[in-house]
Formats: sequence, structure tokens, C-alpha cells
Amino acid sequence: MILASRLLPGPAEVAAALSRAAADGALFRNIAITLARVAASFFIAMVLGSAIGIALGRSPRLDAVFGPWVIVLLNLPALVVIILCYVWFGLTEVAAITAVAVNKIPNVAVTMREGAAALSRDLDEMARVFRFGRARTLSHVVLPQLAPFFAASARTGLALTWKIVLVVELLGRSNGVGFELQTAFQLFDVATVLAYALAFTLVVQIIEVGLIQPWERHANRWRR
Repeated sequence: MILASRLLPGPAEVAAALSRAAADGALFRNIAITLARVAASFFIAMVLGSAIGIALGRSPRLDAVFGPWVIVLLNLPALVVIILCYVWFGLTEVAAITAVAVNKIPNVAVTMREGAAALSRDLDEMARVFRFGRARTLSHVVLPQLAPFFAASARTGLALTWKIVLVVELLGRSNGVGFELQTAFQLFDVATVLAYALAFTLVVQIIEVGLIQPWERHANRWRR
């Protein structure tokens, strides 16, 4: 029974571990550090990945040249990218964020490329007839049609990004949720592992419900 409880602690033990971590401030401090890394790498990946995906989707020539390289990066194991970034840039914050962003950029690019390739040609022609210009065509015709693809990229990107951030922290950082999970693993403290997992999952759900879903409804308000 003792062994079983250590392998799978009950709700009371997990709640106690959560309370201890919250009482000394470690829980909130490490979640804030991890969220900052998630936000930085997520922003970089969404901006660069969207730009690459739209360019490839709108230009068959660019897609023919660079599309295969995006697929290569898409299938490159995340751990390989993390190790290479730590070897090349050292155990630094820049290396950690770069590793996460590089892992996520191909996912965003592929999703946005499919969206850009499926844009309505009728709306493109309408924009040309009314002489919208590139900036107005992008803001009023292209981006609204890409909103569902952008939302899908953001949703899957957030889920993938924070998981990779935890691996990055576990391998090469001295703070954050990933580092705390590594420490708990070495101490065989399953209750603390579950407590941090529960807390961080709750934070991600709050972001999904409080930010991504309202933005998605706002972006799709033009659709009937």
C-alpha cells in the first residue's frame, strides 16, 4: 500500500504538495518563468511561421523550393533541435527560446501554407477590381480568411510549445516548471510532479478559454 501510494498519490497528497509549493511562492515563480519562455517562443514561432506559410501558400515557386525543407524541419525530432541549440549557443535563455521556436515554426508554416493555398480566388479578383492594394488586400481579404488556420496553429502551438519548454528546462535551465519536475523526479516525489502538472494545465486552459477562444470568435465574426 505504501509503494502504491508513492506511485500514485491520492488527491489529498497532491493537494498538499500543491499547497506547499504555493506557500513558499515556488509554484507561482516557476510557472511565471515558464510562461515567459512559452510566450516568447510562441510569439516568435507564430510570426515567422505565419509569414513563411503565407509566402509558400501564395507562391507555388517558393513552395517548390522551400516546401521540402519545411517538411524536413517538421520531422526533425525536438530533442535533436534542443541539444543542438544548447551546444551551439550554450545553456542560455536565448538557446532555450530558440530551440522551442525552431521546433514550432514548421508546424505553423505548414498549417498557414494550406490556408493560404485555399484562399478564395473570387475574393482576390474582387480586391484587384476595387484596387485595394497589397496592404488592404492582406488586412481585409487574406488575413480574415486565414483566421481559422491561424487559430488552429495557435491552439496546437500553445499545446506543443509548453511541452517543449518543459523539456528545455529539464535539460538545461535552473528554474521553471521543467526544472522543478526534474527535481521531483530525482526525489521520487510523484505528488509534486502531479501538483505542478495540474497547476500548469489549469493555467493553459485559462489561456485557451480567456484568450484564444474569444479571439477566434472575434476573428470569425464576418462569417455567417
